[in-house]
Order: sequence, then C-alpha cells, then structure tokens
Amino acid sequence: MRIERGTGRVLAGPLEPVYVYEAPVRVWHWVMVVCMIVLAVTGYLIGSPPPAIGGEATFSYYFAWIRMLHLIAAWIFTVAFAVRVYWAIVGNHHARSIFLPPFFNPAWWRGLFQQMGYYLFLRRDADLWVGHNPLAQAAMFFMYTLGTIFIIVTGFALYAEQWGWGTVPMQLFGWVFVLFGDPQMVRTLHHLAMWYLLLFAVIHMYMVMREDIMSGETIVGTMFSGIRLFKGEPRAPAAQPPSDR
Repeated sequence: MRIERGTGRVLAGPLEPVYVYEAPVRVWHWVMVVCMIVLAVTGYLIGSPPPAIGGEATFSYYFAWIRMLHLIAAWIFTVAFAVRVYWAIVGNHHARSIFLPPFFNPAWWRGLFQQMGYYLFLRRDADLWVGHNPLAQAAMFFMYTLGTIFIIVTGFALYAEQWGWGTVPMQLFGWVFVLFGDPQMVRTLHHLAMWYLLLFAVIHMYMVMREDIMSGETIVGTMFSGIRLFKGEPRAPAAQPPSDR
C-alpha cells in the first residue's frame, strides 16, 4: 500500500490493515473522556452552585465533595496529558500528529482544504487516510491540545490562589494572574475554556460518527483496537508525484 509522506493519504492499494494507535494512546483517549465528563459537570456546579440543601454544611460536605471530585479529575487529566506528551516523543509517528501537524507541507494543506470541501458537501468522496486526516489534525491541535494546555494552566492557577502569594504554588502559577489582570478574569477564561473543549467534543463526536458511516475507513473501531481498516478503494493520486513512506 502506497502512502503519501507527511500526510498519511492512501494513494494506491492493495489496501491492508494498519496499526495506527498504540495501547497507551487508546487508554489515554478513554481516560480523557471520563475526566472531561467529571470536570465539566463539577466545574459547571462550581461556577453555578446548587441551592443549599438545608442543615449545617459541615454535616453534608456537599459542595466540598464537588470540589474534591473536580480536583481529583483535574489531577488525573493533567497526569494523563503529561503521559500523552511523553508518548508523543517515544511512540510512533501517529502519536505525534495532534502535537506537531505538518504546517509547512503543501500536500497537508491541500488535504485539509479537500477534506473541508468534503464536510461541506462540495466533494462527493473523501480520500482515505492512515491516522488523522489534516482537518482532524488541525481541530485536535487548535481545539484540544491548545485548549487543554490553557485549561490546565488556569485551573492550577486558581488552585494555587488559596495558598497565597509567596507560597510554592503561587510561585509556579502566580504569573497567570499577572498576565490576565485579576483572579475573576482567570476564572472566566477557565470557564470559557471548558465550553471550548465541550464544543470540540461535540464536533469531534459528530465527525467521528459521520466518517465511520460514510467514509471508506474505520474510525470508532480503530480507537478500540488500534487498527485502521479500509472499506473502499483509494481515490486517484493527485498531480504531485507521490513518495512511499
């Protein structure tokens, strides 16, 4: 099977299964799903607290449980992301695609605009891709990767605030308050980052389900097994001379 270097576009058959996502990447993906659900629910309740349930707060510990769950999920989310960054260094080239899109590759940009045309119903068929297609890479990088880094930094800055200036946590994250002006602005941006990631999650699920049904390759099953299977023949190669991987 011939694959375009740098983009992962399938140029010619015979089509064969390809091991794309290694086990650490697949485990990280599903850990992120659970963490984002817990963080979104508890984060929303922290921003819009539920009404008092009556009685002494120390006996119910209701809101403290919400904050504790949020903090635990945030630590798991952060550690999992750090492990994912490590695996982007030691794993296969597919593990690096959401961190280092090939922005300087003209073939990648052609693939991105062609894929956009496909999603906008301007093209009847899409190309076959090993790993993320260029549009998915761009969405993962700008929405998930950068959004995750932002929400982690602002989240730990808000956590450090309770310790006060001069403490180690504030020495690490106090610059965030200096950068954005005041704690309330950091809270607002952290809250907006949550909605930004949720918007990405909705778009991601739509595109994954759509591609799994309409495209010539498996999407959902690949994140369980790690293996990309192809259901159709590749389109004719572009005018650019291809190169084998």
